[in-house]
Amino acid sequence: MINTNPVLLKELRQRFRSFKASLILFIYLLVIGGFVLGFMYLNWRQEAVVFNPSQSREIFAMLSVAQLILLGFVTPGLTAGSISGERERQTLNVLLTTELRPAGIIFSKMISSCAFTILLITATLPLFSIVLMYGGVSPSQLWGVFGFYLVSMYLFAAVGMACSTFFRRTGISTVTSYGITAFIGAGTVFLAAFIYEVSRGNVYPRPEGVPLSVQFLVDINPVVVLMRILGEGPPFGVSENWLLPYWLVYTVFYLVVGTLLLIWSSKRLNPLRRSKL
Repeated sequence: MINTNPVLLKELRQRFRSFKASLILFIYLLVIGGFVLGFMYLNWRQEAVVFNPSQSREIFAMLSVAQLILLGFVTPGLTAGSISGERERQTLNVLLTTELRPAGIIFSKMISSCAFTILLITATLPLFSIVLMYGGVSPSQLWGVFGFYLVSMYLFAAVGMACSTFFRRTGISTVTSYGITAFIGAGTVFLAAFIYEVSRGNVYPRPEGVPLSVQFLVDINPVVVLMRILGEGPPFGVSENWLLPYWLVYTVFYLVVGTLLLIWSSKRLNPLRRSKL
């Protein structure tokens, strides 16, 4: 498939062979590794003797959240300039004259960006092995977290591709994709808290149930879902399993929305559609 897709082959070579890719990987591992070692050192100083293995679960939780935050910064940044950068270099029209369809161009840009992001996630496996060495975390939780990262990365990358297709400038596309990602990560839980307080404040006596909108917003919030994978309870008293398990709601929603964004990006990139407009 790679050999028959010259755009994908060119993107993979350009992204993985550049000095920028090595620098991003180095800084990414430096931040994550420094975070883990710093947390272990602070706990070692508090214990004054040795590191307490019972705190490995805390390290795993904080490491998982830190990697999710970095994933939210890296993934949209890699995809937000994919199409808008071609416009700025005035190479998009040349790219559209090739035998590749617009969907193939979107697919190639998406795969190359996600492949580098997967490399970043995979490179942190030795750091997670430090946690597994001390116990307190099951391998199923580790694989669940990494599956969660892949689903989240898919939507974050799709958001970046949609913004890159819609906006003509990379700067505007990057800022917009970061704003949407921030809303997904933080805005949904704040909106859920607002709806929850309003619904409970206007009814006396207060209702025992939780509005479905709050339940849905909690189930699609990446930080809340990650903490629930790690064993924490859901906030606002929402049920553990709604119509579907929370992880299935999260997976289906992110995959469906990400796929719709990619389809929309392909249609918008279609030169025949643009000529009709």
